[in-house]
Amino acid sequence: MVESFLAALQLELLDRQTRDTRQELAKAIFEYIDAWCYPHRRHSAIGMLSSVEFGQAHTAHAIVA
Repeated sequence: MVESFLAALQLELLDRQTRDTRQELAKAIFEYIDAWCYPHRRHSAIGMLSSVEFGQAHTAHAIVA
C-alpha cells in the first residue's frame, strides 16, 4: 500500500514540477495528501471507498447501531 502511494505521489506531484526549496516541497506534499489523497482516493482495502466516505459510513453505522 505504501509503495502504491509513493508511486502516485511521484507521478502526480513530484514529476510535474520542481520546487526551489525544501519548504515549498514539504508544503506541496502536505497539500497533496491533505487536499487530494485523503478525501478523494479510493482504496481497495476498504471497498473502493475514499477514506472520507469510509469514515462517514462507519460513523453513520455507529450512530444507528
